[in-house]
Amino acid sequence: MADKTILLSGGNPQIPKGDGDAPVQAYIAAMPGWKSDVGRRLDALIVRTVPEVRKAVKWNSPLYGMEGQGWFLGIHCYTRYVKVAFFRGASLQPPLPVGSKDKFTRYVHIHESEGLDEALFASWVRQAAALPGWIP
Repeated sequence: MADKTILLSGGNPQIPKGDGDAPVQAYIAAMPGWKSDVGRRLDALIVRTVPEVRKAVKWNSPLYGMEGQGWFLGIHCYTRYVKVAFFRGASLQPPLPVGSKDKFTRYVHIHESEGLDEALFASWVRQAAALPGWIP
């Protein structure tokens, strides 16, 4: 599927919306270059941290949430980084590094040359999964 996937602005894969792991894995496989490795690491870390996580692809982005609580996290590719949106990120500690126009949302940008502090990221995932999520 990755060979036939259209990359939108910034290199974000255009993946049909769908619920479950399969569309998320299709998105990850279609992430260009080094971003696919980041996607696999993030997905594995999220599942390891919150085994009961619910997954879907909507708006060309993988979403992670808890049944009955809404979505707590989304992933999106940009030209120079992978953006991870925590939809209730303003409530997480320590504070996430990138702000948003939305007073509740905060971001983490993962660049090719940077490592990922997995313990810190897992802490944010655990905290976010315990909060009411975003319900579109």
